[in-house]
Amino acid sequence: MGAKARPHPGADNPRGLTDIPMRIDPATAGDKRRAKRLADALAEHYPDAHCELDYTSPHELLIATILSAQATDVGVNKATPALFKKFPTPQAFAKATPAKIEPYIKTIGLFRNKAKSVHAAMVSVVEDFGGEVPATMDELLTLRGVARKTANVVLGNAFGVSCGFVVDTHIQRLAWRFGFVDDPKTAPDKVERRLMALFPRERWCELSHQIIWHGRRACTARPNCKHDHPICVKFGVNCPKP
Repeated sequence: MGAKARPHPGADNPRGLTDIPMRIDPATAGDKRRAKRLADALAEHYPDAHCELDYTSPHELLIATILSAQATDVGVNKATPALFKKFPTPQAFAKATPAKIEPYIKTIGLFRNKAKSVHAAMVSVVEDFGGEVPATMDELLTLRGVARKTANVVLGNAFGVSCGFVVDTHIQRLAWRFGFVDDPKTAPDKVERRLMALFPRERWCELSHQIIWHGRRACTARPNCKHDHPICVKFGVNCPKP
């Protein structure tokens, strides 16, 4: 996993997560048992859940994840084939300019700012990391356009490293509907710490996909969700019942 980050002073990290520099308040045994039952149910319903961004290399996943902010994976996947063909390597992106990247992503929201982020991130990858996407949280967070969510996606899916739990809009919504947090507007960093405490580290990546798939396919945002999926019926503490 590379150099270990310094743990938060006084951190009480379950399962000895000394490489995670944040405090994780321990969950009760009862909460963990319920979380395990939910995890098992999600695994049963979504055994093939995976990252739905199309990529063939770590740098492609990094770029696709940057582009996916406030955009759909479907929309990103429509744009990236031509983008990755035109700029096949980090070096190709770095030698380009944001203006040259823009035409390939103009169908994606906030494309001008995202073109700047993609270009700057690839310049850093080339100049600071020898053309290879870094595989540690601290290093990824130095790249423009990368926050913890993006870093967790890249680490978990490109490198098989779990330093945290991906929290997107679906996971943030379902964390409240499942009763893991008390407020639907709980900040993503607090949601992440709660999920890290509840679930075993080796399941963080697969569970993030399974929760996202449930949020996209069943327990959607109002007013479209009927909340009648078996998982919602059994575990949806804050799901209005059909």
